[in-house]
Order: sequence, then C-alpha cells, then structure tokens
Amino acid sequence: MKTAFPALIVAAAWTAIAPPAAAQQTEMEIGYMPILPVSQLFVGLETGAIEEAGITADLVEFQNGPAMVQALLAGQLDVAYLGIGPAMVARGRGADIKVVASNVVEQISIVALPALAGDFADKEPAEAFAAFEAREGRKPVIATFPVGSVPQTVLQYWIRRELGISPDAIETIYQGASQVQQALLTGAVDGAAILEPIVSTTLDRVEGAQVVAAGSELFPNQPGAVLAVREALLADNPEAVDALVAAHIAATEQLSSDPAGTAPMVGKYVGGGRLPEAVIEAAITRSAEQFVADPNRIIEGTQVMHDFQAELGTLAQPVDLDALFDLDVYDRASSK
Repeated sequence: MKTAFPALIVAAAWTAIAPPAAAQQTEMEIGYMPILPVSQLFVGLETGAIEEAGITADLVEFQNGPAMVQALLAGQLDVAYLGIGPAMVARGRGADIKVVASNVVEQISIVALPALAGDFADKEPAEAFAAFEAREGRKPVIATFPVGSVPQTVLQYWIRRELGISPDAIETIYQGASQVQQALLTGAVDGAAILEPIVSTTLDRVEGAQVVAAGSELFPNQPGAVLAVREALLADNPEAVDALVAAHIAATEQLSSDPAGTAPMVGKYVGGGRLPEAVIEAAITRSAEQFVADPNRIIEGTQVMHDFQAELGTLAQPVDLDALFDLDVYDRASSK
C-alpha cells in the first residue's frame, strides 16, 4: 500500500528545513544516474527545494559514470551526481569540476544468487569462490559497473587488498545499472558488486539471494557518489551553488530520518519508476546511516581510492585532490 503525501504535509515539512533561495533563477543541466546513491537530487526535485532555491533543473540521465565523464569532458553538464571514481577520472582528464558535497559512503555490496550464496554460508570468501568453481566447473561470474567506476574499484579492492587473492578467482563482467539488474534477475550471473536499489530488488525477487559482503568489509570508509559542479558555474553564480548544496543537505537529513516518506520521491526516478515502494523503502532504510553530505568525511577514503586506481591503471592521470574538492561551499551552505 502506498504512503499518501498530502500537499500541505509535504509543504509544511519542507518549510522547516528549506535552504535559502539563490539570488536569481538559474538553469542547470544536471547529469545523474537512476540509482539510490543520488537520492538527494530526487528528494530535492520532488519537495520543490531545488526549484525554490532558484534553480531550473534540466535533467540528463546516464547508465554509468564513465559515460558521464565523457559528457563532462564535452562540456555538456553544469552539475553531475556521479561516483567519486569517475569524478577523479574527469578531473584528471581536464574537466573543470569541483566536488562540493558527498552523497553516500560505503554504498557497495556483494549480492550473491543462491548457488554462490550457499558457498559463503560456512566458508571464507576465497574458499567460497574456490568451492563454487570446483562444483560448477567454472569461475563465479560477478557483474559490476564499467572499469573506473566506484563499484568496479571497490570489487577489485576487496579481492586484492581485503582478501589478498588473484582477481582471476572470479570472472568479472561490466554493465550498466539496468543490465546488472537484469542479469541478476535472470540468473545470467552468479552475483554482483553493486549498489541500491539493485541489491534490495534482487533480495526481494530472487529467493535465496543474499548479501555476502557489504560496506566496510569491502573497502573501509569508501567514498561513493558525490555532487560535482563546473568551476565556471561556481565562479559565475556561487549563490546558486550554495543554494543547491543547502537543498542537498536538507535532502540528506530527510533520507536518513524518513525512509518511508522519501521512498515515493526516490521511486519515481530509480528502476524506471516501476519498483515496488516497499523495495525502495527497504533500500533507503538499509542505506540510512550511509547518506552523508559532508565532503570532509570522504577526503581520506578518496585518497586511498585515488592511489589504488592509479595502481590499477584505471586513473591514467594523477589528480590533485585539493583542487578536486571545494569544501568552502559545504561550509557556507551548512551554516545558513
């Protein structure tokens, strides 16, 4: 049964936490993926907070972070809600972007379908992978996002650093969000290193599917999705950027405190708007403590990820992280 949202209740709730409006109406081309880690955008849109902040949002949907990197390099976006990995890649390749807020931390989980999940029941991960191969006559197939994305990086970090085994212990395939979900639901893969709402959808629809490793088990303090803006936008209209981040902070608080209330807002955008509201609510509830807006929280983890990606070769150019982040925007927005 869907939760009702009378207009007056939503308006009253928003009035209490509304960010200051920007000085002028500003049109922004905003790139995003239809995934739970960028829920702040969806809540800001549905509460009207972004519009009230003086921002007209022109939305551009992407299926993966690397595709958004190409758009940023082509100068096609003013704002991007994307993974910290692609953000570093974009900055390293010359995109004039600044990370002004975090969205979520420790967002990636390993969800396994029944056959592989069974091997994890009484075995350590390395032993579980080996047992699966011995029984099935092939390596377990794990889906994740494309090379350079946060899920792919976290999967490799877990395999190489946390488990200390060869990446050849599994077969990895790289897909977009909808393709990973379809592969899990049809049994085309044995598991995935992936984020919400794909995790909750799989648990809901595949009997016996389980999360076999999550969050800090994979990559302690891993940074996830972030809010990045063009330097030109920041220079030309800092008031609008401050107002966007203020709305972002308010949305983060709503997501953490009210999964049931924010579920319909998020559900309009993720999964093509077709996922059951209960699945979206479960995904937000599971992620409630992981929604973090303060970019200071992810500085150290970003340095670790930067160095690891450089080692893997997925970050071709080193990135000056001091230049990637603009922490002053968050400080201004959070103090108002």
